[in-house]
Amino acid sequence: MTKQKPDLANILADAGGSRRKNQLEVDPQPETYTQPGRAGTKPITGHFPKQVRDELKKLAIERDTTLQNLMAEAFNDLFAKYGKPEICPVSDKAE
Repeated sequence: MTKQKPDLANILADAGGSRRKNQLEVDPQPETYTQPGRAGTKPITGHFPKQVRDELKKLAIERDTTLQNLMAEAFNDLFAKYGKPEICPVSDKAE
């Protein structure tokens, strides 16, 4: 017969006089916040040398746009090159 390990969290809560004993037994799901503009989207990431990021930032400043818009433009160019629909949304405004 195996002996069950004691629940240390509840033992410590009892010893300290905590009234939150029942809360410790429930594993609450944390609430997550999604920015409205990111609803229905997924991140796409890549790792490149720092110089690449720096040039992209400079280009965004020169063109008065965002990195997001530059990447959307680049993806749309790539899609067009391979005969795919240009589906990346590009915003008119710099954010």
